[in-house]
Order: sequence, then structure tokens, then C-alpha cells
Amino acid sequence: MGETEEVKLLGVWYSPYAIRPKIALRLKSVDYDYFEEDLFGSKSELLLKSNPVHKKVPVLIHNNKPILESLNIVEYIDERWNTSGPSILPSHPHDRAQARFWSAFVDDKWFPALKAAAITKSEEAKEKGMKEVEGGLLQLEEAFVSISKGKPFFGGEAIGFMDICLGSFVGILKAREKLKGEKLLDETKVPSLCKWADQFLSDDTVKNVVPEIDKVAEFLGELEVRAQLISDFKNLRSTFKSNGRVM
Repeated sequence: MGETEEVKLLGVWYSPYAIRPKIALRLKSVDYDYFEEDLFGSKSELLLKSNPVHKKVPVLIHNNKPILESLNIVEYIDERWNTSGPSILPSHPHDRAQARFWSAFVDDKWFPALKAAAITKSEEAKEKGMKEVEGGLLQLEEAFVSISKGKPFFGGEAIGFMDICLGSFVGILKAREKLKGEKLLDETKVPSLCKWADQFLSDDTVKNVVPEIDKVAEFLGELEVRAQLISDFKNLRSTFKSNGRVM
């Protein structure tokens, strides 16, 4: 990287989406300045200025120009530093299309189902949602076997685009297993994905980037308490309203 290069990354430590550009930057050996945001407090002026539409992380700022959305950032990093480190996106058009398709499946269908199942109060909805999540993992198991062709990663011998996309959620899956006893990465159902997940977390590129599982589990527990307090407050406020009193 030349002397005029300035790279900044805005993120939060627990965000799977913020983990993605961190891994990509590490793969490409790009030096950058990291800025931790507090999404439960006041968002920084830099974040609001850089992403005025969604006001979300991650944001990559390269020479004062913001790049938004996690996978879009990963693609940008891959193209901008294309002579440094391994290619993140596959070189063959069909393989590249496959990587983008399954990444969209993860972000648009699989993870939203997991998130919805995690926050619903209805046991029936939760059970239905978790079946959808498990079904998605079975599809990803088949995709991994087909795409990896017996190699350790979706990207082959090295971590690639789809590894970064799905791998960013492995910490959350393992944290939920620790917190809730939900064993979604089950060796009897998705053996290839289980092996892949362990290889992903133990890879030198990923170490010290994905947060510790215990720390994530603790944070998820705190989120549940926070959500319950908000729910209790809303219920209490509704009761006061129905009695003619407003808090």
C-alpha cells in the first residue's frame, strides 16, 4: 500500500457483519485504523456522515471515501488490493456466481430465520423458525460438499467469499449452543459444516478476529435481559394506559 493510502473501519466487536471486512483486510495484509461504535449509545459523527442512509456498521473508509454493506466491502477489498494475498472471490464466473448466490441465501433467508426464531415469544413460531434454520443448514451442507470438492473451505484451500459470509455467524451459533443448549452445528446432521466451522475458527486469518465464544454468549444473555426489560416496560405502560394513566 502506498503512503497516501488511508484505511478506516467502523464496526462493533460483536457484529458478524463487521467481522467480515476484518477478515478480508487481514487476508489482504492491509493496515487499517479501527473505530469501535456504540450502537446502544450515541453514534459517532463519522458514522452518521459516512452512512447517512442506514447509520449502520460496518463502514470502510478508504482515502475518505466510504464503502457500505459488509459483503460489498469484502468485494471492494478483494478488487482494490487484488495483487495482495489470495483472491477472495473465485476467478471462474460460475464459481463466483455460486458464491454470491449462497451468500445471499445466508443473509436474506437463513440468518433472518435464525434471528426471528431467537426473539419470538411464541413457542410455536420458535419451533417453526428453528426447523427452517436447520433446513437451511442442511442445504448449506450440500452446497459446501459440492463447492469445496473435498477441500477445507468453500474457497478451496484458503478462506474465500462464502467462508467469510457464513463463517461470520459461527461464533453466534456456538455462543447460542453454550447459552441455550441449541446444537445447530450437529455432527450427525451437518458433519462437513461442523468440520469446516472448526477449521475456519482455527485458521490464522480468523484467530483474534472472531470474538471469544464465552464473551459472545455473555453478551447475548445481556441482550435477552435488555429485551425482557423493554418488553416488561411496554406491557406496564399499556396497562397504565388501559387504566386511564399514561407513564
